[in-house]
Amino acid sequence: MSAYFFADRDISWLSFNERVLQEAGKDSVPLNERVKFLSIYSSNLDEFYRVRMPAMLALKKIDKEKSGLPVYRQAVEIINRQQDQFGRIFNESILPGLNRYCFKLIYNEKIPDKLKEATTHYFFTQIAGFLQPVLIKGNTDFFLENNQLYQAVVVQYESADEQLYLVNIPTNNISRFFKITQEDGDYIVFLEDIIRQNLQYLFPGSVISGSYNLKITRDAELDLRDEYGDLAKKIEKQLKKRDMGFATRFLYEPGMPLRHLQDMIEIFSLQKASVVEGGKHHNLKDLASLPIYNASLSYPFWPPIQSIKDKDIPGTLFAAIEKDDRIVHAPYQSYDTIIRFFNEAAIDNSVEKIYTTMYRVASDSRIGYALISAAKNGKKVSVLVELKARFDEANNIRWAQKMKAAGVRIIYSSNLLKVHAKIALVKRKNSKVPYLGLLATGNLNESTARFYTDHILLTAYQPMLAEMESLFNFLRKKKKGNLQPLLFQHLLVAQFNLQTRFLEMIDREIDNAKKGLNAAITIKMNNLEEEVLISKLYDASNVGVKINLIVRSICRLVPGVPGQSENITIKRIVDRYLEHGRIFIFHNDGKEEVYMGSADWMNRNIYRRIEVCFPIYNEVIKKQMIELIALQWSDTVQAVLINKNLENVPLTKEGANGVRSQEAIYKLLSGQV
Repeated sequence: MSAYFFADRDISWLSFNERVLQEAGKDSVPLNERVKFLSIYSSNLDEFYRVRMPAMLALKKIDKEKSGLPVYRQAVEIINRQQDQFGRIFNESILPGLNRYCFKLIYNEKIPDKLKEATTHYFFTQIAGFLQPVLIKGNTDFFLENNQLYQAVVVQYESADEQLYLVNIPTNNISRFFKITQEDGDYIVFLEDIIRQNLQYLFPGSVISGSYNLKITRDAELDLRDEYGDLAKKIEKQLKKRDMGFATRFLYEPGMPLRHLQDMIEIFSLQKASVVEGGKHHNLKDLASLPIYNASLSYPFWPPIQSIKDKDIPGTLFAAIEKDDRIVHAPYQSYDTIIRFFNEAAIDNSVEKIYTTMYRVASDSRIGYALISAAKNGKKVSVLVELKARFDEANNIRWAQKMKAAGVRIIYSSNLLKVHAKIALVKRKNSKVPYLGLLATGNLNESTARFYTDHILLTAYQPMLAEMESLFNFLRKKKKGNLQPLLFQHLLVAQFNLQTRFLEMIDREIDNAKKGLNAAITIKMNNLEEEVLISKLYDASNVGVKINLIVRSICRLVPGVPGQSENITIKRIVDRYLEHGRIFIFHNDGKEEVYMGSADWMNRNIYRRIEVCFPIYNEVIKKQMIELIALQWSDTVQAVLINKNLENVPLTKEGANGVRSQEAIYKLLSGQV
């Protein structure tokens, strides 16, 4: 085929968020978890407006496959449909479900009279001191902060014109929800409703003719185009401006009079924003903190499995790794093994050097503390901290400064080239096995490891780890555009050989298919966007290579198209854990090759980042990874098929028996099957 076509990345991402919404609508999912899925959907949508919508507005992209409609308009139509679905799920299913368990969330209704004494007391003792009403005038310099809640209040005093005030909703200081226990159950009230109920105390002697909740979402991009100077200081300066970015969405409560809506748009320069009539309550990502404490409303607890037990290893973890490769499957298996790797490195007298990357650092990182101890114990510790990890910049800067003060050598990537690799290396003196390494598919972060599915390889394979040391030495002094060639025989490293090697492995499957040999590719990743690699998969499909893809989020590859992708099947899995691992399996005529790593197939990963993928040489681990992916592919409960229209097509009806892969994997790893 001379010209392939690709799905739009933003429309594809909205399809993923719709899959999250589908999970919220399932009766088979525990009620509290359904509420959390609504929260995740809402949080995702906020980020979409902060990160992706600015690009759409700026570029005025056209989706030629959709009757010439601008992608922006198409996205808004999809979002509006999803918001309607959100409302139906919440009103027709979640609220009645909460009522059945005696949790009465006061939503889209006035606070009952029997609660007013308690809510008024709460207003005066907990809320009033944070309220700062502002009179809105044509020359106001008041700034609407990003994703903060406000109430527009229409006030009229005797013999005076109508006036418009804004009242802040102090959710940064006070819980969004106030719970009141009564004989017939627990009543839960929104903070803004308590404020609305007591507005007469803010505006005594006035007539309040209306109050309307609203919020602004702003562009989140940082301006780091200048390559020179102190990057940490530049980012800190930019972070102060992030919430000052131009508005991408103005969300307001139904019923706001048009004259006041137009005044707000004019006064706050919102002409270029998406003006959206929402519900009565905004920022429903806060539903994650809804105070409904009942174990039966959540998923059954799965205690983390100890992947490596003291009785099974010869003294230390390092000795066990030296003997044979080990792997940890988080969150099914305990992250203690990874913490132990860094802790042993901190106190082992034979360790002279430690290298690691840190992309998203846990707020109270045990790995960070171990690296600090290692430096204070006389080891040479080098840490590449990625300061440009979106929305984690401030925490990463804090940890970089903390480690630097303890003697850790801190390396920052250049402004234009992120380091997204998830690797660590220990170098020992006077040892026949000087290198011990850690290579992962996800961040070295014990907090996210509780709910992100990732795979972490611990190995002593010296040739591969020697390449890792070369990469770390390179990262200490690299500049984008001046990449000195490094040769890798084992590692796949973006900017060097990652894309080329993946293309070669796909070509090998193509050649095998042409020879009549078995040819197949199975890939699991978060996002699939980059057109060169997608086109090569299309080429493989056209010669009969069977391609199975598990893609959680963005997917620009369009499956099931004659002459393009007839042999490609795509599934998406959304369940209790966030699917995060990147795994690549090439059949190779029965001699499977398995790679894992940090790289999705996106433009940013391939062309603008340092990524590391790595081979699995250990036959036991390789067999296990193939088995785990086979379980995921057999999922008929949480997996859906992605069709050529980017729709999420269920494999079974709601409540039907079938395979739920995360549960099957947990049982397998815990020895229950």
